[in-house]
Amino acid sequence: MSEALPHSGGGPGRRAPGWLRPPAAERPQRAGTLRLETAALLLAGALLATATINDLVRQTHVNHRLVADKRTWRAYTRHDYKNLSVSQDVHGLSTREIVCGNTSPGGLKERVQLCLTITGPVRDGRRSVRGGWYLPPRLEDEHRYRYACFGAAVAEGLCPR
Repeated sequence: MSEALPHSGGGPGRRAPGWLRPPAAERPQRAGTLRLETAALLLAGALLATATINDLVRQTHVNHRLVADKRTWRAYTRHDYKNLSVSQDVHGLSTREIVCGNTSPGGLKERVQLCLTITGPVRDGRRSVRGGWYLPPRLEDEHRYRYACFGAAVAEGLCPR
């Protein structure tokens, strides 16, 4: 039932269907070019795969760090609030985040907020609190509205004098 097809001989061009084969005039001259194009495509594919994997790993680490930041704020303040705002430091290569949340129950930014600067690696699901400040209700986290600063926030000039 399943007879073997006779071997037609020749290179990869002979095994491909007719519509995939290069024209007869191009076959002898393009053998080296096809190998070079194939190698370039494989190299580009490997580069894209590596970049994709690197980006996924980086994003996973950022998500892990942000979860640890929220856990740190809850442990530091002893409030189990779900509505916290996290802003990442986009200046430089540091991993400093600022996590803000209400000091009493209520909607986000409806009460006095406590903002903490959190840095360092994740250890036991938490990170280090280096300092912080308070914000009046219903205001954005701008330098001029911060008060009662403590820790490194004072030394780093994150609060008004």
